Amino acid sequence: MKLDDFDFDLPEELIATRPARPRSSARLLVAEGPATRDAHVHDLPTILRPGDRLILNDTRVIPARLTGTRLRQSAQGPVTARIEVTLMEPQADGTWSALARPLRKLALGETVVFSDALSAEVAALEGGLRLRFNLAGEDFDAALEVAGAMPLPPYIAGKRAPDERDREDYQTIWAARAGAVAAPTASLHFDEALVAALGAAGIDFTFVTLHVGAGTFLPVTVDDVTTHRMHAEWGEVRPKAAEEMNATRAAGGRIIPVGTTALRLIETAAAEDGTMRPFEGETDIFIYPGYRWKIADGLVTNFHLPKSTLMMLVSALMGQERVRGIYAHAIAARYRFFSYGDASLLIPSRI
Repeated sequence: MKLDDFDFDLPEELIATRPARPRSSARLLVAEGPATRDAHVHDLPTILRPGDRLILNDTRVIPARLTGTRLRQSAQGPVTARIEVTLMEPQADGTWSALARPLRKLALGETVVFSDALSAEVAALEGGLRLRFNLAGEDFDAALEVAGAMPLPPYIAGKRAPDERDREDYQTIWAARAGAVAAPTASLHFDEALVAALGAAGIDFTFVTLHVGAGTFLPVTVDDVTTHRMHAEWGEVRPKAAEEMNATRAAGGRIIPVGTTALRLIETAAAEDGTMRPFEGETDIFIYPGYRWKIADGLVTNFHLPKSTLMMLVSALMGQERVRGIYAHAIAARYRFFSYGDASLLIPSRI
């Protein structure tokens, strides 16, 4: 299975840099079995079945992109320089792993100042950058909220800088548990009106948590995709969530994750027979064609990057040829792509 098997040509003008407003007005490509049709996200209450259960990721994106000033003493006196940092994840020793630009100019032990309240010492460079901040807990969260910006994906950040509007746009309406440095973007299409309409239509909801890491944007660098190794992300399926999913399956309802993050988590937590179990820990599950599905019956998801692990995931769900047809339809019909783009509802023929 080669990387080029998951490539396609995408016109650059179809890459969305702002989301639809209102959120649920985004377009929705419905691919159910062999049929494909065009709709909008706000049509989901009439498309899904009563008794279906949507699985929602309640992670909260932190403003993980920071701009600071390096402070270092030299023989000639203090040396200052601007540096951009993107936080990755907290470590057990209290430091944060991070990406920095330019990394090569950082020195062990020097200080980076991000605001009057927030600074960090370079605690490690070998094996990846680690920063030790001057604040912790709620004090750190409050200072980061002021100093940081939303960590927009590279294909948006390369076109424009994050702004105050992104603090709302790049966060789901149910975001509760801080820790992600990328949004579960399929969930960005849901607003209060849609959630109410889905509930009135008999659609159930279950919340799980997967803290999406910056590794979600890392490219696949191997030609044989089966040798790729995924980054690990922390997730939790609480006992109540497991009970809800098992009850839905017992009643004949469908389990439909909203987003690949929720899907990867529940496929990690489920037993081989599809029974959902409580789970807490890291997952590095890599889903590609040939994967044996345990619990997910479908997926609400955006349109993904060529040659990405997420293209491999949707190909595993729907079949590679079917996905090629779905994406060809989306491009011809001028759907908007990637994090701020339109959505698809994918229900494979096996359901």
